[in-house]
Parts: sequence; structure tokens; C-alpha cells
Amino acid sequence: MGEPTAKAALAEGPVIQRRYKVLCVFTHPVQYAAPLLRAMSRHPQLDVTVAYCSLQGAEAGYDPEFGINVQWDLPLLDGYSWTQLSNRSLRPGLGHFFGLMNPGLWSLVRGGRFDAVTIHTGYVYATFWIGLLAAKLSGVPVLFGTDAVSLQSRKGGWWKRGIKRMLWPRLFGLADQVLVLSTGGRELMLSLGIREERISLTPFVVNNDWWLEEAERADRYAVRTSWSVASSDLVILCCAKLQAWKQPLDLLRAFAEAAIPDAVLVFAGDGPLHGRIEAEASALGVRERIRILGFVNQTQLPGVYRAADLLVVPSSHEPFGLVVNEAMLCECPVVASDHVGAGRDLIVPGRTGFVYPCGNVTALAEILGEITKDRARLAEMGHAARERMSTWSPREHIAAYIQSVECAVSRRGGQLRRAEGAKRFPSSAGAEEL
Repeated sequence: MGEPTAKAALAEGPVIQRRYKVLCVFTHPVQYAAPLLRAMSRHPQLDVTVAYCSLQGAEAGYDPEFGINVQWDLPLLDGYSWTQLSNRSLRPGLGHFFGLMNPGLWSLVRGGRFDAVTIHTGYVYATFWIGLLAAKLSGVPVLFGTDAVSLQSRKGGWWKRGIKRMLWPRLFGLADQVLVLSTGGRELMLSLGIREERISLTPFVVNNDWWLEEAERADRYAVRTSWSVASSDLVILCCAKLQAWKQPLDLLRAFAEAAIPDAVLVFAGDGPLHGRIEAEASALGVRERIRILGFVNQTQLPGVYRAADLLVVPSSHEPFGLVVNEAMLCECPVVASDHVGAGRDLIVPGRTGFVYPCGNVTALAEILGEITKDRARLAEMGHAARERMSTWSPREHIAAYIQSVECAVSRRGGQLRRAEGAKRFPSSAGAEEL
């Protein structure tokens, strides 16, 4: 007999609504995750506690990729129960194994009476292994969250691929359930030998309602005026850090090659390639038709997308790419390279956008030249893009997450812990370190 799946369990008899007490472990607060955590906390079947290994992101700090101090202008810690785990690392920070050493996670998992623990930190941190071991010894189902869609690493040589090929089947085999964010992630796990019933596709989403509301309020004319762009101009947008793997120079070269009349290329972002983009734009003779906005904070982005006619995501490494979600919710169609994970799930070629071979500047130029000939078609694609997002929202993510918890708990024998009387941990009203 095969192992139980959430759908099979629900089909066996009348549905009994249960409330699951879950712990979600994150490296740090993220602007995209906060609205989803609020929605999860309001769901009648979930009692969610979030454990942060650091508060980087919620506090103003230097972002080396933007090259400036960044403070997000939307609240990241409001509306859900969270606790900060004290980091005992001798060299704290993200990006290296001992940068996150949070021993308080051990007692939180062991004494929290959770029905399931979801770990989003990744195995590259010591804290991941603390949480995993604590959950295993406590008999608590453990879920791994991953955005990976390939074995290819953004940094490092070919040898990393071989190591992942050997390590990852064993690593993800330790999870009671693996949460993937896209079709590409699901196919990667299957290729590693992870059984299908242990994989849950929990769509990678943004706060759809907020983006739709803010897009309606955005003043397209006012935003364009601030860029010194005419209302009749065609605006092609790149919304990304100006880093090598984002491939902004590919887009610049394709824009110049396409030679689209009355078109403006806008870069919303900053980074080490800022100066090179300006220099190459001058060399290509398109400097007057380029705008580089620098860092754009979250509340300004809906206006940026609404002022654009087309978003291009030329990245060479983009496990998903939430800018695709954002743009489509703002009725902006998308052209993405085939290395952008969102292209598999959200872009319907010819209807909501286009996909081209990564690094092929001529192919991108041809798409830009063709698609921008018909403004009416662009507008139709924008409407279709927004409609596509109606079934890729927090609603689908939360439903899939609950099913994954049900499946993991069922696999463990259905031993559920009652939320009543369980120990409460600090909320955002009075967070304290463990």
C-alpha cells in the first residue's frame, strides 16, 4: 500500500476540521512573507508561531547588493505571533554555516507541543540542523521549504552540482513533507527520487489583494511625468538589483538592437552595474532613452508597474521571481528568460507574456520588436496577466500548506496535539529572546 496523501485522507470520510499548531522557522523577516503569515494566522485551521533567527530586514541596515542602507516601508512583524531566537554565533550573519547558531530553537521545538515544524532556513545554516534534530527526537513532523528548481548554483563551480546530486536526495528524504514553490521545484524533487506524495506545491505568492488595490490607486501619468517620460511613449521595465546574474546588460543590448520608436527603458533598482549600464547605453546611442531609478521601496512599486507597458526579467538565475507576480497583478505583461522559475507557472506565451532562451540577446530583441508593435495587444495581455493571478494567490498557498501538514501528521500516525493549554510564545506585542 502507498503512503497516505492529504487528498486521499480527505476522501475517506467526512471532513473534520482540525486546528494545527505549527512552528515556522525563518532566517529573517522578508517583505513577501509577512502578509502571507498574517493570512495564515487568521485561518481557523492554523495556530501559527514564527521563529526568526535574526531580525535583518525588519531593521534598517546596509544591503551589499543594493549598495545602500535599506529600510522596507511596510510592516514586517505585525499581525502574527513571532519570537526572536537569540543568535549565539561568534560571527553572526547570513551567508555562512555558523552565521546562524540559535540554540533556543531546541527548547522551543522540544517543549512547544507543535503538530508540525516547518523549517525555511535551509541546510546551509547550523540552526537548520538544531531544529531538525529537535523535531525528530520529539516525534514532531518536520516540513522543509525550498525554492530550488535546479542543481545549478548561482555561485561556485561545476563541482557543487555533483555534491548536490549526492546530498539532496538524502537531505530532502529526512522531511516528512517537502514544500516546493513552483512546478520546477516539484520536478526537481521528483528527479532526486523524492516520492510524489511527500512533495507539496505551495505556490510562491505575494499579497494579491494589496497589489490589486494599490494598482487601482496608482497614477500612471504622474509616475511617468516624474521620469520625464511622455504618456505616448512605450515603457519597458526591468525591476531588479543591478547585479551580474540579473543580466540587465542583456536587456540594454536587446533594447538597442530592437530600435523601437518612442520607447524608454526603465531600470528600477540599483547595484554594482549601475555605472556600466550608463556607460554602455551611451556607447550604444540610447542613453537619452534610459532611466535608472535606483532603489524603489515596496509602496512605490505598484505605481512603477502601472506606468510600464512591459516587464522584462532577463536573469540567468531566478528560482522563481516574484516580480512576475507583482507585474501581472498590475496588468503588466512579462517577458522572461527560461531561467526564471515563474515562467513555467505564470507566463502563457502569447497570452500573458513570452519566454526566451537566457542570454540570447537577439531572440529578446526580436520579441521586444514584435510585441511592441501592437499597443492594443499589449493591453489585452495585461488584462490576461491579471486574470491568471486569480488562481495563484495566498488562498491556494494556505490550502496547500494545510494539506501538507495533514499529510505529514497522518503519516506519523495521526497523533495530534491539542492547541488548548499549549504553551504560548511571545508575540510581536512583546517579543523576547529565547
